[in-house]
Amino acid sequence: DGDSNRLAQLEILCKQLYETTDTTTRLQAEKALVEFTNSPDCLSKCQLLLERGSSSYSQLLAATCLSKLVSRTSNPLPLEQRVDIRNYVLNYLATRPKLAAFVTQALIQLYARITKLGWFDCQKEDYVFRNVIVDVTRFLQDSVEHCIIGVTILSQLTNEINQADTTHPLTKHRKIASSFRDSSLFDIFTLSCNLLKQASGKNLNLNDESQHGLLMQLLKLAHNCLNFDFIGTSTDESSDDLCTVQIPTSWRSAFLDSSTLQLFFDLYHSIPPSLSPLVLSCLVQIASVRRSLFNNAERAKFLSHLVDGVKRILENPQSLSDPNNYHEFCRLLARLKSNYQLGELVKVENYPEVIRLIANFTVTSLQHWEFAPNSVHYLLSLWQRLAASVPYVKATEPHMLETYTPEVTKAYITSRLESVHIILRDGLEDPLDDAGLVQQQLDQLSTIGRCEYEKTCALLVQLFDQSAQSYQELLQSTNSSSMDIAVQEGRLTWLVYIIGAVIGGRVSFASTDEQDAMDGELVCRVLQLMNLTDSRLAQAGNEKLELAMLSFFEQFRKIYIGDQVQKSSKLYRRLSEVLGLNDETMVLSVFIGKIITNLKYWGQCEPITSKTLHSVRKLVKLSAVQFMLNNHTSEHFSFLGVNNQSNLSDMRCRTTFYTALGRLLMVDLGEDEDQFEQFMLPLTAAFEAVAQMFSTNTFNEQEAKRTLVGLVRDLRGIAFAFNAKTSFMMLFDWIYPSYMPILQRAIELWYHVPACTTPVLKLMAELVHNRSQRLQFDVSSPNGILLFRETSKMITTYGNRILTLGEVPKDQVYALKLKGISICFSMLKAVLSGNYVNFGVFRLYGDDALDNALQTFIKLLLSIPHSDLLDYPKLSQSYYSLLEVLTQDHMNFIASLEPHVVMYILSSISEGLTALDTMVCTGCCSSLDHIVTYLFKQLSRSTKKRAAPMAQESDRFLHIMQQHPEMIQQMLSTVLNIIIFEDCRNQWSMSRPLLGLILLNEKYFADLRNGIVNSQPPEKQQAMHLCFENLMEGIERNLLTKNRDRFTQNLSVFRREVNDSMKNSTYGVNSNDMMS
Repeated sequence: DGDSNRLAQLEILCKQLYETTDTTTRLQAEKALVEFTNSPDCLSKCQLLLERGSSSYSQLLAATCLSKLVSRTSNPLPLEQRVDIRNYVLNYLATRPKLAAFVTQALIQLYARITKLGWFDCQKEDYVFRNVIVDVTRFLQDSVEHCIIGVTILSQLTNEINQADTTHPLTKHRKIASSFRDSSLFDIFTLSCNLLKQASGKNLNLNDESQHGLLMQLLKLAHNCLNFDFIGTSTDESSDDLCTVQIPTSWRSAFLDSSTLQLFFDLYHSIPPSLSPLVLSCLVQIASVRRSLFNNAERAKFLSHLVDGVKRILENPQSLSDPNNYHEFCRLLARLKSNYQLGELVKVENYPEVIRLIANFTVTSLQHWEFAPNSVHYLLSLWQRLAASVPYVKATEPHMLETYTPEVTKAYITSRLESVHIILRDGLEDPLDDAGLVQQQLDQLSTIGRCEYEKTCALLVQLFDQSAQSYQELLQSTNSSSMDIAVQEGRLTWLVYIIGAVIGGRVSFASTDEQDAMDGELVCRVLQLMNLTDSRLAQAGNEKLELAMLSFFEQFRKIYIGDQVQKSSKLYRRLSEVLGLNDETMVLSVFIGKIITNLKYWGQCEPITSKTLHSVRKLVKLSAVQFMLNNHTSEHFSFLGVNNQSNLSDMRCRTTFYTALGRLLMVDLGEDEDQFEQFMLPLTAAFEAVAQMFSTNTFNEQEAKRTLVGLVRDLRGIAFAFNAKTSFMMLFDWIYPSYMPILQRAIELWYHVPACTTPVLKLMAELVHNRSQRLQFDVSSPNGILLFRETSKMITTYGNRILTLGEVPKDQVYALKLKGISICFSMLKAVLSGNYVNFGVFRLYGDDALDNALQTFIKLLLSIPHSDLLDYPKLSQSYYSLLEVLTQDHMNFIASLEPHVVMYILSSISEGLTALDTMVCTGCCSSLDHIVTYLFKQLSRSTKKRAAPMAQESDRFLHIMQQHPEMIQQMLSTVLNIIIFEDCRNQWSMSRPLLGLILLNEKYFADLRNGIVNSQPPEKQQAMHLCFENLMEGIERNLLTKNRDRFTQNLSVFRREVNDSMKNSTYGVNSNDMMS
């Protein structure tokens, strides 16, 4: 029969999709199956596949297709069908416990999705999708396999409800999650604990795979319950620092009863190490229960059980040799301090013994640095928090940290130094390469090391002197091996980082003269080492050691340079005795000398150059700075060179360098044109060189590209820094008209090479940007118009050429095409809103510059699919801010566009209204407001008696809008829904277009209002109706400012009242008891 044939075809396609290694076959299969998903009889076919399909793949396909069907937001499946699918899935799972694991998984996912999305659906007064525990009970009373399925269903459901998805609004997700939390979650958690108690009471035969599987699923379920986002705060999974679990008050009983805590500690000791990380993860969550769940006595009791459990693990550390267990246990230790105070910990009965065990565990962990390096963070964070609270602890019981903290400091420092030799010898990965990780550990150490600071300093001085002496001897000896030198450089690198960190940990109110003198000892040593390494740079240098020096300088500057430091500080006394540096100006000169040395010798090394340039910005007016202003050429600063750079995108640091130089130059420039010309000489020479190349037919293209890209990057740095009229005008006269044609020519030649066009377009966008009103031309100057002509020319040249590229693969479309277009949009926006061009002039004198630019904008826009406009953040920001300017000042142009273009722009606004980026959303509101106001004006003008004849374009625009009322109506509905139901961050912006939308669609607004009122529970409808009445109270039928302001005020009252009304109803989020 036909069914069997179709079935056989589908089975073959599934096999091709999941098994074939040939890409074309797989893509064809994928295409066919997408058509299958979209076909009207997909539902019945899926049932057929599940009933009669012979392979697991066809069952998987059916399950995933059904998931898509139940999740779609447009034309959703009717309630009866979804209830049928749910019941069918449950029966299917119950009758076939031996399905392939991935099929079971997909079907459970389908059940969870249906349940979540239908959570608020009612049939005859009954919430049909909420009886989850009943659904699962029949599985739990059957075989072990069935039990596993039942527990997995609950686990997957908890997870599904906890995770927001992108297709449905966040408020709907929170509503479902809160309702699930209040109605079912505690029962599910209690069930998981009871089943775990039963399981641990039996003699577990964990060699039996199914028993092992059941225990694992139960632990996952308990963890999912404890990991639930109870009050909607943790939007981001990755941040581990949300150390408080917001358990609802109704769960108190489970935590006051110590047997819950005991259950997990007992499980840890009785089950195999492969499962214990899950137990520890649960304990981490339990240890982090919010403090306000308990009163003080209850909290002390809970903490003492917790500390006992930790002590027992430390006394029997066998399972901790497993890295996953070890990692979770370190997280558990960190929670002891993040959630409890030192004053509470010291009162626990076995505190002295426990702190000793923890210190030993930490020291051992640090010494075995190669084992689980990512877990060290948690141990250090525990000690950092302990050390930080020493000054504040009021308890009389001893905390003993003065004994143990120095041991931790010492273990960290010595173990890092000892690792250097082994890493070099065995070619292991060097932790110093991971700057983020090192920075994080040093931040923690800066607090730990300041505890008993004398001991820290003595240790650092001793270790530093040993290494520095060996290093010097190795350098002077003729036959020392490069390996030995590398080891000492590595040790010194760590020491310089660590010294920087402990100096950065100085807190002014807690610091003593003795400690400042000790800082002086450390600083002297680093500066002496720097003199030694700098003297060798001509032969050799060590990049990591240089980066450590820069990090040290940054910390030193933060603490000891600036207005808040007393100049008599003991530190400077030591520096002047040893190095003759009497005050901060002398130290600053050392810094600047270092900056110049770095730029000179490390020009090719991007990390050092960019970090060094970061320091330049903070320093001005020293002789060394003057040297830079007069000698910024490649012979002094190799990164400005052209010949030896490998690729074009490596020149980014040049913009930073010239921004810094530009700012330094501006300090004393004033109106001195000679000084400016002098400064620009190297750039003038470069432009002349490019012009020379362009004038011949044959030139070395690589060299031309390099020179030009370097040059425009330098110029953009200067243009960015020159934000005053006098200096910017010098720059403008220097570049226009002489060098503009070269930039235009570059765009013509290399439009398809983003490494060339991006810097040129960015320079142009910077030049037309009227930053701090720097672009003010004299009354008799045509420069504003001429500058716009150049802009228009560049946009048109680039736009028309980039559109000839044809199909670009998806993964390259941003780099090759959209990035350039995005910069063109920003450039056009800057010039249109710069306020230095009168745009009416162009049509008046028959100049097509404005038209060309706007037409190119439309061509470029139509070549971009809507989804891309919102998927690439920089593109969406530049597009929507340009649109805002166009609708504000060039509405006649928008009105004259073809209907399909108008619809494209309107739907882009409609989609942008719900964007996550507030800037985009605000821009859309503003554009929509301009369009609605324009329409309203045109409509009221056409009804007046002596109406002036309407311009042709506005007539056409009105016509388009009257043919497609649904467009504007949909936006009215969107804006209203966001204001009523969502967490609306930019209420003022949203209110501006709303009044116009309502006045243009009064009948539709009335229907919307009635729909919203009727969706409320009966006892609330009157109140909601009143809210809407008050919203329009005193509002007239015009869009004058006074009327708009009144509406905006009414709206904020309206939103507050509506929210209050819904909060107290079952319809809204009932989270009132959350924190009670």
